[in-house]
Amino acid sequence: MTGITNNLPRRLQEHQLGLNKTCFTYKRRPVKLIFEQKFNDVIQSIYFEKKLKKWSGKKKIALAKGHFDLLQILAECRNATHSDYKPENEN
Repeated sequence: MTGITNNLPRRLQEHQLGLNKTCFTYKRRPVKLIFEQKFNDVIQSIYFEKKLKKWSGKKKIALAKGHFDLLQILAECRNATHSDYKPENEN
């Protein structure tokens, strides 16, 4: 889950209580906070949230654990149509 709030304890409690049955976290309770980032500028926080929501789960976990060296590696495209793709069996 990724989101923006001006009151983190209140927002976490709302998720834990399952106040909104249509919320992504409703069936995934209890939720656990693994990362928080504070911003002084709401525009920056919205930009960061939108960027983070596009990341893979592995990349988000690397960020939460402080494994910043892995972020670039996990960001690399690995599908067969990408120009950098090289199958391991290719000679």
